[in-house]
Amino acid sequence: MKDKSTVRNTLALLFMAACCAFSGDADFNGRWDISIPGSVGRAWWLEVVGAGTPSPKVKFVSAYNGDLNVADEVSMIGDELVFGFRFRQRRQQGEEPVPVHSIYKARLAGAGLIGTAETEGSDRAAVKWVGVRAPEIKDKDDGTWLEATPVRLFNGKDLAGWEALEKDRKFSWTVEGGILKAAGGGANLVSTRKFWNSKLHIEYKLSEHSNSGIGLRGRYEIQVFDDHGQPPNSHGNGALYSRIAPRVNASKPAGEWQSYDITLIGRDLTVVLNGIKVIDKQVVEGLTAMGHDPDEGKPGPLSLQGDHGPVEFRNIVITPLVKK
Repeated sequence: MKDKSTVRNTLALLFMAACCAFSGDADFNGRWDISIPGSVGRAWWLEVVGAGTPSPKVKFVSAYNGDLNVADEVSMIGDELVFGFRFRQRRQQGEEPVPVHSIYKARLAGAGLIGTAETEGSDRAAVKWVGVRAPEIKDKDDGTWLEATPVRLFNGKDLAGWEALEKDRKFSWTVEGGILKAAGGGANLVSTRKFWNSKLHIEYKLSEHSNSGIGLRGRYEIQVFDDHGQPPNSHGNGALYSRIAPRVNASKPAGEWQSYDITLIGRDLTVVLNGIKVIDKQVVEGLTAMGHDPDEGKPGPLSLQGDHGPVEFRNIVITPLVKK
């Protein structure tokens, strides 16, 4: 029979081993910016809390529904974080939705993550992805910023200074009568210039039931949506898509010109829609589904969504902001 000291020592060693394991698991906690090597036009975002505890939780932004989604299941299996989503999806237009189970796996690799994404039962190869910790951005909208020289991004004549984000998709953007137009269903448009803290003025016109978006720094989508007269929500016009709802719905009816005046300093976001402040210095936690540039700590482009419905833009002016 083992003496009591041996038993105590054994239990102490087991406890220390468990603590070390939990400590390693806790390294998954935090926010992560994710890219898919070889892919253009898509960046993901991940937040992990409670890793190293019995109840870890995951929030995730990917192509899945374009939303900020809470994982249906989260677990630690060996040195891997495994999380998944269960939903119903139509395989083809007109077909009945079928159950889908998507599974994501991640391992720590130095200071980053490496992972895979796959659909249960699919014969497609798993998608490989990499993650880096989202940076702390210290700039604040604190009244210490001055306007620099405004930059007119659209000259009203042609597409100089713009390019297709997805080179393999139909390009439906045209310039007619000083208006930048997208017929919908094609590539997104992205500026060749990049910006950091700035004010954006942009005017747009939507067709009935249409949908578009404006990507700040190529990461954070301000929704453009025909929802005049509807209650405000995080997917409506004036929203930081799927993250911050506008306090009121200030939308005009489809077919009328509307305007955004948007200030982004660090992660502090203010949105004025048609002269009405709908978001006031709210904090942007991370990427939205329109994000395609995951380097949150660096300047990024302005992007315009052309893969949904018809939309027109004019008077696109960005004013960089500099310290006093």
